[in-house]
Amino acid sequence: MGDQQPADGSMSMGSMLREVQEMADKFKVEEDEQYISPYAHLEKAAVLQEARIFHDPNAVRENPRKCCTVIAQLLHLQNTGQYLSGVEATEVFFGVTKLFMSDDASLRRMVYLFIKDVAETCNPDDVIIVTSCLTKDMTCDVDLYRGNALRVLVRIVDAAMLGAIERYVKQAIVDSSGQVSSSALVSASHLFLQSPECAAVVRRWISETQEATTSPNEMVQFHAMQLLYQIKSHDRLGVSKLVSQFTTRNTLRSPLALVLLVRYTSKLLHDEEAEGRNQGRAIADGSPATKQGYQFLEASLRHKSELVVYEAARAICNLPSIEPQDLSPAISVLQLFLSSPKPAVRFSAMRTLAAVANTHPRVVSKCNEDLEALIGDSNRSIATLAITTLLKTGSENSIDRLLKQISAFLTEIADEYKITVVRSLQKLCLTYPSKHRVLVGFLSNFLREEGGFDFKRSIVNSIVSLIRTVPETTESSLLHLCEFIEDCEFTMLSTQILHLLGELGPSTSAPARYIRFIYNRVILENSAVRAAAVSALAKFAAQCPSLRTSVMTLLKRSLMDEDDETRDRATIAVSILEDAMGKNPYVPPPEDTEADDIPPDQPVDGDTAAYVLLEGLPMNFDKLERSLKSYMAAPLSMENAEPITLNTLPIVEDTAADLAAAAGVDSIMDDDPTGGLEAPKKKEVIDPAAVVYAIPELASLGRAFRSSQAIPLTESETEYVVQCTKHIFQNHVVLQFSVQNTIEEQRLDNVTVLVDDSDSEIFAASGEIAADGIRYGETKNCFTVLERNLDTALEPNTFACELRFTVVQVDPATGEEEGDTFEEEYPLEDLEIATSDFMAKVPVPDFRKSWENVGNANEVLEKFALQFKRLEDAVVAVVDFLGMQPCDGTGSVKPNAGGKPHMLHMSGVFVSGQQVLARAQVAMQGENSSNVILKIAVRSDDGAVSRMVADCIR
Repeated sequence: MGDQQPADGSMSMGSMLREVQEMADKFKVEEDEQYISPYAHLEKAAVLQEARIFHDPNAVRENPRKCCTVIAQLLHLQNTGQYLSGVEATEVFFGVTKLFMSDDASLRRMVYLFIKDVAETCNPDDVIIVTSCLTKDMTCDVDLYRGNALRVLVRIVDAAMLGAIERYVKQAIVDSSGQVSSSALVSASHLFLQSPECAAVVRRWISETQEATTSPNEMVQFHAMQLLYQIKSHDRLGVSKLVSQFTTRNTLRSPLALVLLVRYTSKLLHDEEAEGRNQGRAIADGSPATKQGYQFLEASLRHKSELVVYEAARAICNLPSIEPQDLSPAISVLQLFLSSPKPAVRFSAMRTLAAVANTHPRVVSKCNEDLEALIGDSNRSIATLAITTLLKTGSENSIDRLLKQISAFLTEIADEYKITVVRSLQKLCLTYPSKHRVLVGFLSNFLREEGGFDFKRSIVNSIVSLIRTVPETTESSLLHLCEFIEDCEFTMLSTQILHLLGELGPSTSAPARYIRFIYNRVILENSAVRAAAVSALAKFAAQCPSLRTSVMTLLKRSLMDEDDETRDRATIAVSILEDAMGKNPYVPPPEDTEADDIPPDQPVDGDTAAYVLLEGLPMNFDKLERSLKSYMAAPLSMENAEPITLNTLPIVEDTAADLAAAAGVDSIMDDDPTGGLEAPKKKEVIDPAAVVYAIPELASLGRAFRSSQAIPLTESETEYVVQCTKHIFQNHVVLQFSVQNTIEEQRLDNVTVLVDDSDSEIFAASGEIAADGIRYGETKNCFTVLERNLDTALEPNTFACELRFTVVQVDPATGEEEGDTFEEEYPLEDLEIATSDFMAKVPVPDFRKSWENVGNANEVLEKFALQFKRLEDAVVAVVDFLGMQPCDGTGSVKPNAGGKPHMLHMSGVFVSGQQVLARAQVAMQGENSSNVILKIAVRSDDGAVSRMVADCIR
């Protein structure tokens, strides 16, 4: 009869289970029954009426549960936006203070909760009323009251009141009760962040906090470590001593406190590397702090707590510039975690190994057997990470076996996991290009399987990216994409693929094979896809004269299409192709001609169809818009009778956002889940020369060629902050000086900048425009005009600059003049005008073709020895010297270049209108040398320009 209740009144296990089951049945909600909160229909007036029970001492003592319910209702009102008015809050608050007469623990805790919640919204004078009650509870014998009272008290005191309770808080920090001590430490942490004054008081408690770290209570140790670091966080030496002290004494027993210590040690090691104390050396040869920190992290790998072990392993794996041999202990521990029965441990180890595999795949490869076992893990996140890591660490021979395992796995997981696997497959193909047929075929198989738009888009983007980077995949990939659009339900993907076919299909070995797939889209698809298909067909006809007759037959069928866009594209294409076929009819070679003697199927020079249908605009539409706006903003431009053509429009340089986007093309699949199809909203670009155009005196200079970035000529903390922007015109340079006044008692009048041109044979100062009335905090512009001597070749010129102005003493409060005025001079940094300032950064769509078109008639070849320790720094410097735009992604050195020479392609437009191209080979002279050898070739239509650009290297 184990289910019967014992005579001593205690509850047996059977009766307890029955009671729990009855309670569960009571609160069980049927599937079709909607749960309704008991506080859903509360009215503030009714709750305030019930709150009057707080004023009844008998009711408070006899029915504390009722009081708890009313407080809960008040808190619900407060947290759902039904705030109490000032009078209501004061009345309720006074009532709650009377609840301190009750000894019921639950009610007391509800009172603490209410005071904490309303402390920030109530009148501060009302809140202070409970300070004495809280202080009394803080010094009582009940630990539950002491800890909670302390937590509430620090929420309502300020720096002035903190001094009165400081003694109690310091005693609580070293209290024998872990609950009280933790409450005091957490409260001190909140006070530290509350205000600088409170932080100064908390810093005086460092000895008590240090003592709390020896507490036998694990949570107290954790909170004490947290507060100690908070106090010393702004003192690097203090943090270093803190870490050194606890890593050598081994006094911490709390796993959570040790986790904090591991994190602080890791941060210290990162700071050592960032501040150059290791000088790029391995950990074994690093600074003493680095060696000691790594030894502690390695020792923590043998701790009995999984928390500490994992945190130490993760910290080692994230150390900067760590060598593979130093990673081995952490990798071994993470490998053991892969077989843990706990999903959280397996996932954390798997995630860390996946991150390490990006930089050290060979080190992680020893875990491959354990990783393969995780492919079938019930947790799909773990399985996905295992697959993507195997794809990074696997050898070329294991690819086929991996793909078999993945194919079964992909059919069972959600699209978000599939996308991650697809991106890893793309990287694998870049690592092993010889396996492109297997990998592209694998990806294309899943294009035909069920899946959402994002999944299909990720596969298409991966295949397209592989075509760009591994040209051998072009023909097989295009055929796979053709098969996909035969049954593609997504218009965006169909149009993207059709555009790709029109771009790459005509240059393949057998372009005619793609015509059928494209024309099927004209017959079977919606209007957007039909229009894209017509454009693709037109490109085939323009680039392959042998196909023009066949394609013309197909295009003419779209002349009566019901869609305007499709019909217009077909009409334009037919008209252009008929004209081209009339001027340059295609003559097929005789049937008995040898294959080697057949001429290439290419349009002749000057072919109308090739020019109109294949040549793109010299700039994109964003740049075209900016160029037109710049043209309209220039003085007298709209009165010019000369027609507007692309050649007469102003040169427009890439913005910083454009350059960042161009640099990130290769990594778009890694960082952008949309695959780059959804363009971010661009900010409107303001023409820097607009301030010059607004000045009538400078209208005669015409249109600005380009404007430089603002260059500081003073420190940002000086009394007068000056920046200079160089506006380059055909025959002049306008220097715009932005002057900021940071002195309250002064107003600056007649502000000019004197530019000393006495040592220059190229530039002569020809005019100044002063700025007037620069008050405190204001920034205004003054201008200096330099006239350029066109008969002298450009070379770098340095000018001494001096700020001149009249100081007017003013009243800081009213701004009215008071006192005398006097002339003042203020020296500025020297200003350099280099040849690169006259070069606009304008990219070319096809650098190789442009290089060949310019020819070597005006080519200049030079060889230089530069002083740089890193190849990356030398490449950045060369680009900066020339002021040109890197092309084809050559502006940065690829990681894992292995010390090979770097080829740099650059393009630009000189102020005189000539396009300038440069090819440079940058190579280190030796492995440990600080010398860089630069070989550069510069081409343009003017030999003098080529020479001036080559001479920019210095």
